[in-house]
Amino acid sequence: MTEKLTVSVLGTGIMGAAMARNLARAGHTVRVWNRSRSKAEPLAADGAYVAGTPAEAVEGADVILTMLYDGAAVRDVMGEAGPALRRGTAWVQSTTAGIESTGELAAFANAHGLVFFDAPVLGTRQPAESGQLLVLAAGPVAGRDAIAPVLDAVGARTVWTGEDGAAAGATRLKLVANSWVLATTNAAGEVLALAKALGVDPRSFFDAIAGGPLDMGYLRAKAGLVLDDRLSPASFAVTTAAKDARLIVEAGEQNGVRLDLAAAGAARFARAEAQGHGDEDMAAAYFASFENGTGD
Repeated sequence: MTEKLTVSVLGTGIMGAAMARNLARAGHTVRVWNRSRSKAEPLAADGAYVAGTPAEAVEGADVILTMLYDGAAVRDVMGEAGPALRRGTAWVQSTTAGIESTGELAAFANAHGLVFFDAPVLGTRQPAESGQLLVLAAGPVAGRDAIAPVLDAVGARTVWTGEDGAAAGATRLKLVANSWVLATTNAAGEVLALAKALGVDPRSFFDAIAGGPLDMGYLRAKAGLVLDDRLSPASFAVTTAAKDARLIVEAGEQNGVRLDLAAAGAARFARAEAQGHGDEDMAAAYFASFENGTGD
C-alpha cells in the first residue's frame, strides 16, 4: 500500500488547489495555506485542513509542497514558516522560480535542514485537476522514495534530471519547455489577429493545415479559447505567463543567448496584462495585437 503522509501545500491557486485536492483524494493528510484565505477554504470540503499561517500549515508535515507565484513569494512564505520547520522534512518546490531563485531556495533548505527537491511541473488546469501533470524533478536519490507518493498523486510521470536540486536542473528544463509553450501561444494569437485584419476566416487556415505537418493540437486548443470566448476561467493566466516569459528571457541573457522571440513574447504578455487581461487564459495575449486591447 502507498504510504500515507502529512503534506503541507503552500499556495492554492489554479495549480496548488488541484494538487492539494488530488493529494487528499489519494488518502494523504493535507494541510493548506494561501495568502488569500478564500482560495484555500473550498479545500476543506475535500478534507484538507486550512491553516491561518504558513507556520501552522507546516506543523507535523512529512512533505512541504510550494506552488506560489515566483521565487520571491516562496522565500517570503517559507521564511514565515521558518519557526515550525522540522529538520529532515522533504520540500518539493514546484513554483517556477527561475534558476537563481532556485539556488537561493536550496540554500534556505540547507540552512533549515530540509531535503530539497527542485520539482516544477508541466501542465495547466485540466491535467492538474486530473492528476496528470508531468513532474520535472531534481534531488537526492536517497530521499526520492519519501516523496514518491506525493509525486504520484499529482502527476502522471516524473522525469528526474539530476541529484542536486540546487543546480536547478529541473527548473532549467522547465524554462526550455515553457519557451516553446509560450512561443506557440503567442503565435496562435498572432495568426488570429492577422486573419482578422486581412478579413480571413481563421477556420479556413485550420482547414488548410489539417492533418499536415503544420497542424498542431495545441494551436487549435489555444485558438479555440479565443474564437469561442472561453478565456475564463484560465487554464494558465496571462499574469503567470508574463512572469515565466521574463524568467526565460533572463535565463538567456545570463547565459549569453539572445532570445528575440521570447523577448517579444514577454512584451506581448505584459501588454495584454496591462490591457486588463491578466486573469484570463494566456491565449488572451491575442489582444496585445490591438491598440485598444479588445480585438475590435
